[in-house]
Amino acid sequence: MTDPSRAVADATRESFGRIVAALIRVTGDWTLAEDCAQEALALAVERWPRDGVPANPGGWLMTVARNRAVDVLRRADTERRKLRELALLDEQVTPPPDAGQEDLVDDRLRLVFTCCHPALAMEARVALTLRTVCGVATADIARAFLVTESTMTRRLTRAKAKIAQARIPYRVPDGPMLVERLPGVLAVLYLLFTRGYDADGEPAFADEAIRLARLVDRLLPGQPEVAGLLALFLLQHSRRAARRDAAGDLVTLDRQDRSRWDHAAIAEGLATLTRAGTTGPYALQAHIAACHATARDGADTDWAAIAGWYDRLAERQPSPVVRLNRAVAHGFAYGPASGLALLAQARAGGLLDGYPSTLAVEAELTARGGDPVHAASLFRRAAALSAAPAERRALTARADELTRGGV
Repeated sequence: MTDPSRAVADATRESFGRIVAALIRVTGDWTLAEDCAQEALALAVERWPRDGVPANPGGWLMTVARNRAVDVLRRADTERRKLRELALLDEQVTPPPDAGQEDLVDDRLRLVFTCCHPALAMEARVALTLRTVCGVATADIARAFLVTESTMTRRLTRAKAKIAQARIPYRVPDGPMLVERLPGVLAVLYLLFTRGYDADGEPAFADEAIRLARLVDRLLPGQPEVAGLLALFLLQHSRRAARRDAAGDLVTLDRQDRSRWDHAAIAEGLATLTRAGTTGPYALQAHIAACHATARDGADTDWAAIAGWYDRLAERQPSPVVRLNRAVAHGFAYGPASGLALLAQARAGGLLDGYPSTLAVEAELTARGGDPVHAASLFRRAAALSAAPAERRALTARADELTRGGV
């Protein structure tokens, strides 16, 4: 017998965004679409434990949300065309096998491109994607952004109002405009994944980023950077179960129990990477992740290959963080002196000052260079700068290890 609570959670994850997207397409009313989808979920929570989980949970939710929208629009005396279109919304959440090309452009993809429009601030794009496409509760989004729920509600309302006022089209762009807009969509998904993968992030956000990347990859085949981003997500997230020990503390990559890695995700990531090429920034990062994912242990890691990939990435995307990670790779591949020299170059502009990872990198390379006392001091300074409790504990533990005579 299907557990009703689990069924509601699964249906929310799989169908909420599609229902909202379909209703927005027909009504043009973001608030109405969200409210109707939410009311359908609330009714499912009430009825499914009593009546049983329907054979097609997503279709059931679509029907309830559609009927609720019809009621609201009828009471508001909305134009008959919208009512007719709503009546034609199929109860099936997935398109039929013989759907035409236009039908294959998933409503959720239209919604993703609208939420990720460059007219909106990046933070608003991420929050709106979480709320509208993924169905994440506003309170959970607010907690991730370190603001109150009322503040996040206002931000979401302003973002939706801007979409209406600016008449941002509800569609997937085509031709040159698709090529121009796609990097912005991928940047939102990358930030969403990062917010879930960070030391004290919300793991569900990383899961949603992977789900949306799969969707974009399925509906926009032949885009190498989409495949690169999905491969990167899968390879990185494959380590999630091994990143913390039994006490909940972070475990560095070289000390993780690799039997706990998700090897199915690694296999999928490596297969996806074959479609990504070797030129885009996400593809290059995915190739770096693949080097780690295929190493038998820390000692088996091909740091020379990783350094080479970082050289190419730094040419394509010379950001301070990329240059910082390049210093690490060269330090492990060619010795700490090489890494420290590149670190000094990366820090020259001052953009990495006050960044805990900068001190942590200097500390690790210093320890490998044979000065554990100074390295321990640097690790403690890095811990003092970190805002993430799990990261602070890990940095302090490394300092203590060096103080005790560890390597």
